[in-house]
Amino acid sequence: MTLLELKEKLELKLLTSKMDDNRQVDGGYASDLLSWVMAHARENQIWVTIQSHQNVIAVASLLGLAGVIVAEGVEVDASTINKAEEENIPIFATNKSIFEICGILYNLLLGSRGKC
Repeated sequence: MTLLELKEKLELKLLTSKMDDNRQVDGGYASDLLSWVMAHARENQIWVTIQSHQNVIAVASLLGLAGVIVAEGVEVDASTINKAEEENIPIFATNKSIFEICGILYNLLLGSRGKC
């Protein structure tokens, strides 16, 4: 699935000024502990979190993540958005809970493959 498809299907708001619409998203990862994400998330995954500080962008860039979804209506400050734009990491926002976003994401990315 592409970032554009994901944005539309999850009804996400893009906070950064641009994204690579055709970038492939291979999976998702949800955690708020940065060191845990660094150890377990994989390249081309989308990261779901409630963290909104600049270190999130550093981790996403280091791992080659497709983007970051900041859930539950958490506000992202301008300095984090600016850093994301410098690193070409799209940030998306949603008022949905992490639970709801992850459920939808799972069904979109894995549900059709019959995996449990």
